[in-house]
Amino acid sequence: MKKEYINPKTLFDSRPHGFSQVVVARPGKMAFISGQVAWDANLNIVGKNDLASQTKKSLGNLKTAMEAAGGTLEDIVMLRIYKVNYQKEDGAVISQILKEYFNTQNLPASTWINVKGLANEAFLIEIEAQAVI
Repeated sequence: MKKEYINPKTLFDSRPHGFSQVVVARPGKMAFISGQVAWDANLNIVGKNDLASQTKKSLGNLKTAMEAAGGTLEDIVMLRIYKVNYQKEDGAVISQILKEYFNTQNLPASTWINVKGLANEAFLIEIEAQAVI
C-alpha cells in the first residue's frame, strides 16, 4: 500500500515525538481498530501503575489486531491515544515507545487526548487506530 508521509516545514517536526503531521493513503482495505489497553487475553492488567508497560501491552495488542486484519503496524495511518491524567513527563515515555514500534521515518498521524478515566480504573492508556491495508 502506497502511503505518503508529510511533515510541512511550516509545522513543528512531530517525528521526534512519535508521529507524522499528515499521512495520505491510497485506496485499499480500511481497518478501524478499537481502543487497545493493557489487558491480556484473560482480562489481567499488564503493568499495573506502570505507563511504559501498559503502553507496550496496548501497542502489542494493536499489533495483534492488525495482523488479524491482514496487516501490520506499518499500515496504520492514524492513532488516537487516550491518557489518564496526562502529565508532561508522560509524553517522553509514550513517544519513546511509539518510536520502538513504528518506523521512525514513516510514523502514523496521531492525536493525544487527556482523559479523566477509562473503562477500568487500572487503565492508564488506551490506543485506537485506523489503517489502510
